Amino acid sequence: MISKEYRLTERELRKVLSRKKPFFSYVFIANTCENKLSHGRCGILLSSKCTKGSVNRNFWRRKFYDLFLPTIQYNHLDIVLVPKKWTTLDYKNHQHVIDFEKNILFLSKKIQESLPH
Repeated sequence: MISKEYRLTERELRKVLSRKKPFFSYVFIANTCENKLSHGRCGILLSSKCTKGSVNRNFWRRKFYDLFLPTIQYNHLDIVLVPKKWTTLDYKNHQHVIDFEKNILFLSKKIQESLPH
């Protein structure tokens, strides 16, 4: 699990979604906004429409934080991941897990490339 300093609160999530610069993958939209901290923060919005049950949502949230930690540690971005409307995720389906990892790594790479060096 990721420490609290790298997570966004609900209020900060709304702020990022209002001042967003979006990045798109096949399944997700990553909304980004610069912050004034020495590190980045991230969050994921998972509704009960795309993930049934709290065990399922917690699995995807933990997976997201594990995959996205290297991206946010060394940049100054707040990132919010939002699944597209038709997306459904089930942690028991192995193909969903593989697709999730591919999409997250794709978005992570895309965000890293867009940062000024």
